[in-house]
Amino acid sequence: MDAQTWPVGFRCLVLLALVGSARSEGVQTCEEVRKLFQWRLLGAVRGLPDSPRAGPDLQVCMSKKPTCCTRKMEERYQIASHQDMQQLLQTSSSTLKFLISRNAAAFQETLETLIKQAENYTSILFCNTYRNMALEAAASVQEFFTDVGLYLFGADANPEEFINRFFDSLFPLVYNHLINPGVTDSSLEYSECIRMARRDVSPFGNIPKVVMGQMGRSLLPSRTFLQALNLGIEVINTTDYLHFSKECSRAFLKMQYCPHCQGLTLSKPCMGYCLNVMRGCLAHMAELNPHWHGYIRSLEELSDAMHGTYDIEHVLLNFHLLVSDAVIQAHLNGQKLLEQVNKICGRPVRTPTQSPRCSFEQSKEKHGMKTTTRSSEETLANRRKEFINSLRLYRSFYGGLADQLCANELAATDGLPCWNGEDIVKSYSLRVVGNGIKAQSGNPEVKVKGTDPVINQIIDKLKHVIQLLQGRSPKPDKWELLQLGSGGGMVDQVSGDCDDEDGCGGSGSGEVKRTLKITDWMPDMNFSDVKQIHHTDSGSTLDTTGAGCAAATESMTFTLIGVVMLLPGIW
Repeated sequence: MDAQTWPVGFRCLVLLALVGSARSEGVQTCEEVRKLFQWRLLGAVRGLPDSPRAGPDLQVCMSKKPTCCTRKMEERYQIASHQDMQQLLQTSSSTLKFLISRNAAAFQETLETLIKQAENYTSILFCNTYRNMALEAAASVQEFFTDVGLYLFGADANPEEFINRFFDSLFPLVYNHLINPGVTDSSLEYSECIRMARRDVSPFGNIPKVVMGQMGRSLLPSRTFLQALNLGIEVINTTDYLHFSKECSRAFLKMQYCPHCQGLTLSKPCMGYCLNVMRGCLAHMAELNPHWHGYIRSLEELSDAMHGTYDIEHVLLNFHLLVSDAVIQAHLNGQKLLEQVNKICGRPVRTPTQSPRCSFEQSKEKHGMKTTTRSSEETLANRRKEFINSLRLYRSFYGGLADQLCANELAATDGLPCWNGEDIVKSYSLRVVGNGIKAQSGNPEVKVKGTDPVINQIIDKLKHVIQLLQGRSPKPDKWELLQLGSGGGMVDQVSGDCDDEDGCGGSGSGEVKRTLKITDWMPDMNFSDVKQIHHTDSGSTLDTTGAGCAAATESMTFTLIGVVMLLPGIW
């Protein structure tokens, strides 16, 4: 034997000697078994064998050799092995579960912040630009964004209804303060008549339809995304506490604790033996794998598609611009609307009244008027992207779970003596089966029968949420929306492309793009001047620094569409 092969040969001889010793000599005392039993199971050591003896009453850990176990010990080991498996499942999924639950909570918190910020922008618009109607509009603005939040977080709300309700309530305010300003009767009956007339006279043009389109595109995918994350947590919670068959409970006991009965407290199962037991007992769980993979892929597709008018952050934070456009649209058509309302509701009774003005003298924080600056790294889209990149690593989680548990936790390292279910051997000699139910027909360690109704229920839920996710992913040609009713409401199918009605493109009229910057409200301005203003993306930021809405705003930029005649009634 040369110098290179001698060390290898020597190690093999030592290994064989160890295996032979473990087989032939057996255990002389049960002291280590007693200590481990007491430490692990908190059981009393009284009545436990001091030395190996016959164990004819054992049900699973049967052996021709003397044993350190009694029937009661075997029963306790049975409970311990089941607890160990449950703990292993929970530990193996803990990182995945934390990833989903943490991000679900973060997304909900971010959405809540966005809703509040969008509400602030809209309130500031009224407070700074249409201050005469600001206090009256506050309740409608608050109700609208409350409905947005309820719908996003799973409540049974109808976007078409709460969008129409907002514009219905806005019209009487615009009519009384801009179209027919002055000392007017604002009785509830007359305001209700104006409100009911809104859908007939269409004072805001196509703006409500634009809002419905944008909200429909963005709210429903975000709502579905959150619901899907909650289902992912439910799937993991269910599999963490999966009920094992009696056959598997016996197999776990035999693999983990039966070696203790022979005094082999430090032994580990052979890799092939462990794989057969775990692949058999987790065979039903492995059937989740293609559906779990599809679930993550569908989440990724939906997340990738949620941009532009499908991005809820974009839609919510620009909602106030559409409200401003709607008010200006009604103001431009004031004379026509005045005649239409007079025809429907009659002429108002003029009485001397004073409209309450917007005045937030106390801190903006108290009134929820504080806005925050969001960097590009903090956007909801970036957070979703980071989450999906992390989640993608778990696409085959359920298909490889048995192998992961054996390789990382349970089985002996290759090349070392290991437990094969009966004795310590050099290697496992029986056939090793694959993953999944179909592969278990030849499993020598565990018999897998029938189907698991709990797993089947989870699979059905995953199939359902995959359909929802795929149905909410915008396609290049069209995107399916919920059927929300008929008559001036949300269209059944909305083009995936951005057009003029989405409020994200020019009208083609050749208007010059300008930004109207209001500084100290320019008290000396001649309000009969004609100003030409057009929507610009750069005009979507509102700076609310200052003592309050009644005070001068140092830099507030907003955008309007069309040629606007600024009249004293606006202010």
